[in-house]
Parts: sequence; structure tokens; C-alpha cells
Amino acid sequence: MPTDAALADELVAAVRTFVAKEVLPVASDLEHTDTYPDALVTQMREMGLFGVTIPPDYGGLGLDIVTYARIVEEISFGWMSLTGILNTHFISATLIAAHGTQEQRDSWLPPMATGELRGCLSLSEADAGSDTKSIRCRATPDGDEYVIEGTKMWVTNGERAGIVTLAARTPEGITCFMVEKEPGPRSGGITVSRTIEKLGYKGVETVEMSYEGHRVPAGAVLGGPDNLGRGLPLILGALELGRINIAARACGVGRAAFEAAIRYAQQRHTFGVPIARHQAIQFKLADMATKLEAARLLTMSAAEKKEAGERCDVEAGMAKLFASETAFELATEAMRIHGGYGYTTELPVERYYRDAPLMIIGEGTNEIQRLVIARGLLDRYAE
Repeated sequence: MPTDAALADELVAAVRTFVAKEVLPVASDLEHTDTYPDALVTQMREMGLFGVTIPPDYGGLGLDIVTYARIVEEISFGWMSLTGILNTHFISATLIAAHGTQEQRDSWLPPMATGELRGCLSLSEADAGSDTKSIRCRATPDGDEYVIEGTKMWVTNGERAGIVTLAARTPEGITCFMVEKEPGPRSGGITVSRTIEKLGYKGVETVEMSYEGHRVPAGAVLGGPDNLGRGLPLILGALELGRINIAARACGVGRAAFEAAIRYAQQRHTFGVPIARHQAIQFKLADMATKLEAARLLTMSAAEKKEAGERCDVEAGMAKLFASETAFELATEAMRIHGGYGYTTELPVERYYRDAPLMIIGEGTNEIQRLVIARGLLDRYAE
């Protein structure tokens, strides 16, 4: 159900104030030192942001996807990494709410809504990123348990998460498990085998996770035994929300880059006038603003379809593709408009330039998005 418009605006305004007062003053320092933002995460928990899309029956705010996307954009405007802490958490919560058993929903959603229990998604492997059907991580049945063996890559929040949405092979096929763990580098047979250093997207861990004889109860299968072998379509369906999140993040980073550029263009003088008076800069600003608006409209359109319960793989793919490419273009143009200052670490423009490529790759590369879009269109227009 759509969130009341006035309430949605109030919540988005509250997040905007939080970003201005708490995030912007510390983002650059935390980012450059690659420091996990514990204090900001605590404030996000207190604001209820870990329960934004979780139904009120389980202690969440129950906001619609459009409002969620607006909140993600506002947070990304301040520091994109903070939204990464929320994204896979909500993918996990969405899967549990939509496909979990009643016992699973009752057990996991209330602590997820408060942020006491945080979720992460573990799908990719070293040789299975875009090619998800090549997953080799295995869950072997053993009485009333499964024994998990394998290694997963690119797990955001993997160390600090308390529940992992894991794709693993069972005799029936790829199955989705909800694996409980203690936050930290080791829990049972789960080990954070290494932390992956990144170009940008600092302050939030991206890790490799190894499973060596890790045992989980049969009740860890998402939705129970009827969903054995059905994990891949469930996870890929939830990634529609992830792609809307990525598109909204890209809008936030793109807006930050554009606003930095248009402010600087009015302050910086050359040949006796602000550089904003030069036609070459005006053309850049006009194109930046136009593409940013188009990216936001695509993102909101995809969010509306997802909220309505409609299939939106094409729309989410379009939004993610266009918004992420736009964010990178705007970050590049902002750096050019800033000239030498844009290349220094004194201003946040260089951070936007390093953060933007993540959205081109994350939740499926843009090359994969083009395949998803094309195949979806061919299905819709099949003769």
C-alpha cells in the first residue's frame, strides 16, 4: 500500500536533516580512513531505518518502495556506503517476508526491523558472478541438518551480519538458505577468509566467506522443504529491489556531483566572470541536470511497479542501467568543472568519482542489465 504522501515527505525530510547534520560533516574522514561508521549506524537504528520496508506487524515501518527509494537517494547524497549497509539487509528481509514460513518471519523479522539482527546476501562466487547457475557452494543433507561447503565472494556486510541469505546447491538444485551466525570473523564453520580492498565504497566491509563443514538445521531452508531447488528464482526476484536500491544510490551520488558542480561553477572565476557564464560549462550543467532528472524518473517508475506487485525486471534493469551510467558521467563532469581541485582529496568530488563505478557493476553488471532488458522486451513483444 502506498505510504501517505505527507508522512512520506516528513520521513524523507527527517533523513535529509540527518544527512546534513550527522553524515556530511564526517563522511570524508570516515571514507578516507575506511572506518566503519558505528555511530551513524546506531543513529540509523534509532531512526528505524533498518525496518523501513518491513511490515508493521513485525515492528517495521512498512513504507512503500517509492519512499524507500527516496530515502536511499538522500542517504547516498551524503555518503553512498551507508546505503550498502541497508541494501542486502532489505533484500534478506524481503525474501523472508515474501517466502518465509510463519515461524521464520516471526523469528527473524522483528530483530531485523530494529537492526539488532542484520542481513547480508551471499550469492556470488569467484567463478559465478553474472553466471549464477555456475554456483558450486554445496549444502549436503545429513539427517535433520545440512552441511555447507564452499566459498562466497563480494559479501557486503558479511562480517557484521547475523543472518546470511545463502545460495547453495542441494540435490534438488540451487536452494536459498537463511544461515544464522554470530557477527564477527568466525562463527561455527563460517570464516571471513579475507576482506577485499576496494577503489571506493569504503567504510563497509566486502568480504570472502568460507564454509567448512558448517551445519544448519533443515529449518534454514527459506520457505521450508517445498522451496528446495527454487532458490535462484526467489533470489533473482528479490534483486529487483536491489537494483532499485542501486538506481536510487546512483541518483544520490549523481545529485551530489551535480550540486557540487553547479555551486563551484558560480564561485570560480576565469577571464573576469564566473565559469558558469561560459557556454561550454552551461552546456555541461544542462546535460547533467537533464540526465539526473531522467534517472530519477526511471527509478521512481520501477519503484512504483515493484510496490504494485507487478513484474519489473525490465524497469528495474532500465533504472539501474541508466542511473548508474549517469552517476559516473556526472561525477566525471563534476571533476572536470572543478579542474585541479576536483582531483584532490580536499573536496568530495573525487569520492563521487570512485563510488560511482560500483553502481555500474553492483547487483548485476550493466552488460547483464542490457540482456535482462532485451529478453524481457522480447517476451513482452513476442509475435
